[in-house]
Amino acid sequence: MIPRVRFAPSPTGRLHIGNIRTAALNWLFARKHMGTFLLRLDDTDLARSTEEFAQAIRDDLTWLGLTWDEEARQQDRTARYSEVAEALKTAGVLYPCFETEGELDRRRKRQLAMHRPPIYDRAALKLSQADIGAKLAAGETPHWRFRLPNTSGKGSLAPEPTLISWNDLVRGDQSVDLGSLSDPVLIREDGTFLYTFTSVVDDVDFAITHIVRGEDHVTNTGVQMAIFEALGATPPAFGHHSLLVGADGHALSKRLGALSVQSFRDEGLEPMAVLCHAALVGTSDAIEPLTSRDELAAKLDFAKISMAPGRFDVADLKSLNGKLLHMLDYADVADRLAAFGVGGGEDFWMAVRGNLDVLGDAKLWWDIVAHDIEPVIEDAKVAAAGATTLPEEPWGDDTWAIWTAAIKSATGAKGRGLFHPLRLALTARESGPELKALLPLMGRKRVLARLEGKRA
Repeated sequence: MIPRVRFAPSPTGRLHIGNIRTAALNWLFARKHMGTFLLRLDDTDLARSTEEFAQAIRDDLTWLGLTWDEEARQQDRTARYSEVAEALKTAGVLYPCFETEGELDRRRKRQLAMHRPPIYDRAALKLSQADIGAKLAAGETPHWRFRLPNTSGKGSLAPEPTLISWNDLVRGDQSVDLGSLSDPVLIREDGTFLYTFTSVVDDVDFAITHIVRGEDHVTNTGVQMAIFEALGATPPAFGHHSLLVGADGHALSKRLGALSVQSFRDEGLEPMAVLCHAALVGTSDAIEPLTSRDELAAKLDFAKISMAPGRFDVADLKSLNGKLLHMLDYADVADRLAAFGVGGGEDFWMAVRGNLDVLGDAKLWWDIVAHDIEPVIEDAKVAAAGATTLPEEPWGDDTWAIWTAAIKSATGAKGRGLFHPLRLALTARESGPELKALLPLMGRKRVLARLEGKRA
């Protein structure tokens, strides 16, 4: 079966690392099997959904390289939801309820006090058509619940143990007892539809074959499978991946704003580093830098996803970013370096890439190589000997070794006593790329001036 999968964010905020993980797993699964990836914006929450957030979601996915084959918006499908809802009402599985939230809360408290599960008692099913008509005439507006198939017959209202089972792509055999759940509200009092309902209608209409999402949706899956069956549709395959926790083992929920795609972009992280970390964290695979999305897709195997929460650490992501940069060829970054105003071509890139945490750090080293800095003269004797013995150009791969040997012979300095003063004089930095590679990029005039303590 060629998969059709969907990523269904709500445009009520920015995408964060938890969203990215779900999006990545779906996209990579579709990519691996030559399937279709649908972006569905779940924007029925009109009060919180904005076009700004919708566009931000598109921008973030594009930056990550998670392009989509189709796009749909739930706001555009309300007529379809109404049509399906009417069919369910006619079938008798969607029924009106008039209780207020206060009434429902009091009932739940009474049930708990009696050591009973606090699920809806289906009192609304006892209303006659005359009762319903009277309430409507009095101006009461109902919400609508879906009657779960958890009774032995139509005459019985009391829920009975009713297992609904599936073989989960990630978690293996799973089941939910519909007898332990309240009939879910599918339509609010104001006529708006809830996710539980609209998601199923969309998955049927868009022929979704696999649903991959967080484990917090496992119970929803039992309910939604019942709705699929009420619509006469075959449920898709489901997979529920573990959620992420921080390095300290605590939930990320309070820090998601700082873990948004936008924050990663602002910090200069590479999209492939973010994507690799999102896809590989919490799996049996090592979290490693890969330069190709196809290579990452080839590694995808839902069986590798651990049942335990994945541990996400920003420090690990930043380390992975550096490792990825150290692998990139000049052709991979040439245009972006030019946009930073960085020259030097491939020689410069090969000299500095192993010392970069983010690509923007290359600008710092280009400024050191090609622009004026204030040198730091730590050892005047070494600096003076360096100026005296500095070879004439042109310089080659052996210039650094020949030159430092001459300084060592003239001063007796060696090891850190030789190389640290030279690094400070030439770069004003305690550490950095190999001076052997930087030296030819600086040129003799600039090197000589810095050895003499001059700004150059």
